[in-house]
Amino acid sequence: MVKDVVCTFCGNACDDIEFEEEYGVNLCPLGEAKFSKKDRIKAPMIDGKEVTYEEAIEKAAEILKEAKRPLLYGWSSTVNEAIRLGVIIAEKIGGIYDQCSSVCHAPTTLAMIEQGIVGGTLGQAKNRADIVVFWGCNPVEAHPRHPTRYSVMAKGFLTKGRLDRKVIVVDVRKTPTAYLATDFYVVKPNSDFAIFTALRSAINGNENAIPDEVGGLKRDEIINLAEKLEKAKYGVIFFGLGITHTRGHERNVEAVIKLVQDLNRKTRYILQPMRGHFNVVGSGEVPAWEVGFEYAIDFSRKYARFSPGEFTAVEALIRGDCDAAMIVASDPVAHFPKKAVDRLKEIPVIQIDPHPNLTTKVANVVIPTAIVGIEAEGTIYRMDGIPLRVKKIRDSKYMSDIEVMEKLLEKI
Repeated sequence: MVKDVVCTFCGNACDDIEFEEEYGVNLCPLGEAKFSKKDRIKAPMIDGKEVTYEEAIEKAAEILKEAKRPLLYGWSSTVNEAIRLGVIIAEKIGGIYDQCSSVCHAPTTLAMIEQGIVGGTLGQAKNRADIVVFWGCNPVEAHPRHPTRYSVMAKGFLTKGRLDRKVIVVDVRKTPTAYLATDFYVVKPNSDFAIFTALRSAINGNENAIPDEVGGLKRDEIINLAEKLEKAKYGVIFFGLGITHTRGHERNVEAVIKLVQDLNRKTRYILQPMRGHFNVVGSGEVPAWEVGFEYAIDFSRKYARFSPGEFTAVEALIRGDCDAAMIVASDPVAHFPKKAVDRLKEIPVIQIDPHPNLTTKVANVVIPTAIVGIEAEGTIYRMDGIPLRVKKIRDSKYMSDIEVMEKLLEKI
């Protein structure tokens, strides 16, 4: 029996998993899929032919050294130690470092740069929160153990479970999470900024400034919601891509940050983005403490430059700025726009991943690695920025991401 295993699927990074041989306890359906047996890349490959690790890493280093401006993308499903080496490699070769946040929570990062954030931990939410708000997110499907472990039903020191909490869900449709709500508000798409602004008006005593209807909510509903938020002894607002990928983008996140700042003048609130991959936070934190920026980092001038929309992976590929790419623990061919994928098909691509995927099909060099949290250990950041050590629970014939990065950096 192996206890206290960290699940390496979503940003919850649940650390109470137990394993006895192949059977895991406390796993949600997503976690079970992560730990189940899947197709693996059998051996390193160059142009579809099986080779040794040494040959594949040598070829990958050659591609990166010869490229004028390579793209190093992915990183959200590997460990911090490998990410750190990836940032160093990007700097050495004058390339672009970008990670999965550039197509999901990048607006959150931009808003935090402008406004800061009234942050907190999932432990604080579990132990203290008597009002929990889910805005533009659906944890029942995206983070299945979040409601039971950290928010809705979780028993804490100061809150004894579901009966001690009011749960407010705001979304454009009735999601499975809405069925857990004490109060559910349906809003119009692309109206989050206006609703946040109206709520701030109500909280600050400017109710006369609120129109009769804002984003599908009547004036009385907005005032009523503001009153409910103010009554919290300790509140937490969880938000997702429902506000980062609608009209306003980072301005929506800035608005909810300001809303939480206003609420903190009357009670106590924290704000938490619902992050996706198990170490997507680490893929931003590590470059931040290495070179000062989280994503869209260009080293072509021998120092770090940050410019979203210019050095982000999708835009750089569409413009044809990159003449090679190394994809680590990600599958951009399955998720990027067609023009970006077309560019990946034109340039040399190195794929480092445990499992075959669509990117593997276009890659010139494929380097299989051990699965983090199952066959390889390391450090990750949970969605709230708490560092956790993931375990190795079984042996593997594959090299870890850290080992591959170390050898690649040595060759370069």
